[in-house]
Formats: sequence, C-alpha cells, structure tokens
Amino acid sequence: MFPMLNGFMNYGQQTVRAARYIGQSFMITLSHTNRLPVTIQYPYEKSITSERFRGRIHFEFDKCIACEVCVRVCPIDLPVVDWRLETDIRKKRLLNYSIDFGICIFCGNCVEYCPTNCLSMTEEYELSTYDRHELNYNQIALGRLPMSVIGDYTIRTIMNSTQIKIAVDKSLDSRTITNY
Repeated sequence: MFPMLNGFMNYGQQTVRAARYIGQSFMITLSHTNRLPVTIQYPYEKSITSERFRGRIHFEFDKCIACEVCVRVCPIDLPVVDWRLETDIRKKRLLNYSIDFGICIFCGNCVEYCPTNCLSMTEEYELSTYDRHELNYNQIALGRLPMSVIGDYTIRTIMNSTQIKIAVDKSLDSRTITNY
C-alpha cells in the first residue's frame, strides 16, 4: 500500500512543480508586455550609433605625413600608402592613400596609432554596394564627411536602449537637483 501512496504523492508534487513553472513562465511573458518595441523601420527610421561606434574611416590628406604606422599596425596590412621622398626638403610627400572596405575588419588600430590624428572613425555604416570594387576608397572618397543621421529631417532617429537609460538618468538627476 505504501508504494501506491508514494506514487500519488510523487504525482502530486510533480503536478505542483509543473504548475509553478507554468506560472513563472506566464509572469515572464506578462512582464514583457510593458516593454517598448525593439524593431525599427530601417530606411525611414535609423538608430543613433553609440559614441565609440567604429564605422567608415575618415582621412584628412593635409595632416598625413606618410609615416605608414597605419599599415604596420593593421592586422591585414590594408591601407595602401604611396609616397615620394622629396630630396630637397628631405621629407616624404604623400601621393595616394586608399583603403579597401571590402577587406577592412574595422578594428580601429590605424585610427588609434596614427601620430597626426589624420584618421578617424565615423558613424557611417551603410557601405553596401553591388560591385566589390566600389568599396576601394581613395583619399578623395575617404575625405568626404558622412551625412549625419541626426541632421536629416527625412529620417526619424531612434535612440538605442543604453542611450534611453542615460537620458532617463540625466533627467532624474536634474529633477533631484532642482528639488533641493
């Protein structure tokens, strides 16, 4: 008789445990109903990139001294630097600078180690093309500044979750300061 009683007790315990798991999963599902949607309508809405986002590289031709540090620190030796030695002034003269973004891994080493800060990362991430050869940017293409997403009135900008938290924290801080 005891084995049958133990079987009923085990069945009752398993039923209670299953009901508790179902209740917990239902509570998790209900907690997600109050959250904001994450999906954005891409061509018409764009999220604002973070401050340290590594997008397309911007190059300033006038600042470059053709030292080739960017080529040495690049893990794939990607930047192509053409220069000529000016014998009368004993300096290098930069002739051509190009980067192929079809190969670039956007590690940011070239930007970090550039001694004259002629390289910088932009927030431009729309680099897709139908032809791979269009991704080879010379100094003219690298020198153009990207259009800011914030300044474009045809596009609605969406802040990501970390930017929303920062904005909420700043507003809460300003409220506590003004209350005192």
